[in-house]
Parts: sequence; C-alpha cells; structure tokens
Amino acid sequence: MSEAREVGETVGVPEQPVGIDELLERVRAGYERIEPRVAYEAAQQGQALLVDIRYAALRERDGLIPGALVVERNELEWRLDPQGSHRAPEATSHALRVVVICNEGYASSLAVESLRRLGLHRATDLVGGFQAWRAEGLPVSPEAPGVPGPKS
Repeated sequence: MSEAREVGETVGVPEQPVGIDELLERVRAGYERIEPRVAYEAAQQGQALLVDIRYAALRERDGLIPGALVVERNELEWRLDPQGSHRAPEATSHALRVVVICNEGYASSLAVESLRRLGLHRATDLVGGFQAWRAEGLPVSPEAPGVPGPKS
C-alpha cells in the first residue's frame, strides 16, 4: 500500500515549509515570465493565448483585455487541460503558449506552476499582471461582457 504524500514532497523526505516570497522565487525560476508589450505582440500575431484569471469585481472595476480568455482561477486547470472534458475551445494542445494574467503578477505565477504540471510546458505569466498591462498603455475594454455601457 502506498502512502499519500504532499505536493513537492520527495518520497520519505518531507519538504521544509517556505514563505510565499521563497515559493514564488522557486516557481518563477522554472520558466521565463513575459513583459506586457511582448505578450500583446505575441497575442496579436496569434502566437499566445492571453488568459485573465482576475475575479469578476476586478474585471468590472478595471475592464478587460480585448481578446483575452476569461477563466476564473478555480476553473483554470479544467478549462485549459487539452485532454479535459471541460476544456475551453482554445485549449487545443499542450504546446499552446498560454500567458496567465492576474491583477499584479503574483497569483498568476502559482497558476502557471499548476498548468506546467498538467503538461502545458509553454505556460507563463505576465510580469506585473493587469496593472502593468494598463500602465503600459495597452488596450483595455472599459466594459465587462453583459454589462450595458452608456446609452447614446
């Protein structure tokens, strides 16, 4: 009978607890993050899928990145697993270049680690998140889908 072990634990050797800053450093050491303008250009050229994992209140407050797939963080793995029964139509391959975007670029790093464990080896995240995207002057749609805008 095998014993259950925690994520990251080597058989027989428990991993030492770490703080969030060290965890982020370890996670980010395993891949190259992407700057907002580079992500924008890659998406414009059809070379990357932008995935916005911010929660609804932030999207409503700050707007959307045009063309980004909106996926709540708690559904991310199910929606992007190319083999999953609940996958988004855009989740076509493990070779897909996914750029995960959260609000400031922290939660997205942890999400990328999970996607890479699913085999999405080109997954990365946006340095600085949505706030850096907006500060760079990149396109933002002021309206969330389904929310009526001002009447003309």
